[in-house]
Amino acid sequence: MRALPATVLAVCGLIASACGGTGSGGAAAGQAAPATAAGQASPSSATAKEAPPAAKPLDGKVIVIDPGHNGANYRNPKVINRQVDVLTQKKACDTTGTSTNSGYSEAAFTWDVSNRMVRILERRGATVKLTRTSNNGVGPCITERAAIGNAARADAAISVHADGSAPGNHGFHVIMPRKINGPVDRVVGASSELGIAVRDAYRKGTGIAYSTYIGRKALDYRNDLGGLNLSTVPKVFIETGNMRNAGDAAKLQSPAFRQKIALALANGLQHYLEA
Repeated sequence: MRALPATVLAVCGLIASACGGTGSGGAAAGQAAPATAAGQASPSSATAKEAPPAAKPLDGKVIVIDPGHNGANYRNPKVINRQVDVLTQKKACDTTGTSTNSGYSEAAFTWDVSNRMVRILERRGATVKLTRTSNNGVGPCITERAAIGNAARADAAISVHADGSAPGNHGFHVIMPRKINGPVDRVVGASSELGIAVRDAYRKGTGIAYSTYIGRKALDYRNDLGGLNLSTVPKVFIETGNMRNAGDAAKLQSPAFRQKIALALANGLQHYLEA
């Protein structure tokens, strides 16, 4: 985060062997069963047509995912350094984010993980919105990222990041909002619940340790992040690991592990929304 300068319904009425239709008037295997004398569909067929589709666990839920930073931020310092009001202070519109020592950027990482999350959550029935549409643009500003979640009336929002701390530091942590006498105050409690659900699912799903350098049991509460201060929906940030630590970086650079990260985060969101 730190800147660098998917019920199949079985219909027995269609196959005679499955319905006991073995007489001379029965249908041979693989052929359609005959209609009734009244020309109506058989009861089993009618049931199949009338049965509603099975509900998915996240039907009706709206989730906003905020992939931290953007791939072209570093080319546009004038834009991203513009100061914006986050209520407790003025901060830069956005930052470049960090990278691993081999040059794999946080922006690319968050974009990849976030898109993997979209596919998982949509299969579970959720409507998912991203705060940016590519990894070759600039921004949006932290104020706009919050506004996207608010406008969507998200049931939950999460901002995906990776940290850029000292090489000896490792592990992940979840950042949640504090009360600031502002719009976020009414969702601070719900955000804390979301944060704990995400933390527990992430630890279980990835095996990455709690941060050794920030927060208590991987939980950190802050009042200086515009993406949280300006949110009117339950929202958290996650620093998925330290990109400057060799062990964490090796995991974050692995496509297979990024899928594991996406699944763990999707599970955390679902656990919160089903609670």
